[in-house]
Amino acid sequence: MTATQSGPRISTEDFRFAFRSHPAGVAIVTADAGDGPVAMTVSSVASVSIDPPTLMFSASAGSSSTPTIRSAETLVVHLLAADHVELAKLGARRGAERFGDDVHWGRLPTGEPFYPDANWLRGRVIRRLDVEGATIIVVEAVEARPRDDGMSVDPTPLAYHNRHWHVLTDRSMLPPAVAPFYAVYGRE
Repeated sequence: MTATQSGPRISTEDFRFAFRSHPAGVAIVTADAGDGPVAMTVSSVASVSIDPPTLMFSASAGSSSTPTIRSAETLVVHLLAADHVELAKLGARRGAERFGDDVHWGRLPTGEPFYPDANWLRGRVIRRLDVEGATIIVVEAVEARPRDDGMSVDPTPLAYHNRHWHVLTDRSMLPPAVAPFYAVYGRE
């Protein structure tokens, strides 16, 4: 049974409203398929598998970066912390110069453009799935930013919620009595 056979679809406004209460981590994806570097901010990165290390994200057909990201064989996914909010905004702003002289960026030895200050994973695209105006891209991680590269061991996470940037701190953590997740799922 297809979605249209099961009843009417919800409106795009209702769908957006529902997701406004769902916070998401923030990442920037960079790639260069031969026509110059591109970058886009995404809030759809998810871990798929630990062995092999695999992740996925969604790229909107409305983004000018999507054609390059769709055709690239490899790319870099930057998992952003709160101190990278300006980088997140840069990747989200239409028409912004994401690789200008005033932006700290470089190329990995394998050629992919990257932002060296952020935590990153370089990966090989293993699947692309077109879904109603977007492409889900599945990536096998083949390289990570070295742990001893001056990166904070416990960075403050950046989240996107209800069309605003947020940070997650110890103050936002619920006490165990309020959030019994581990008790419910048997993890301690």
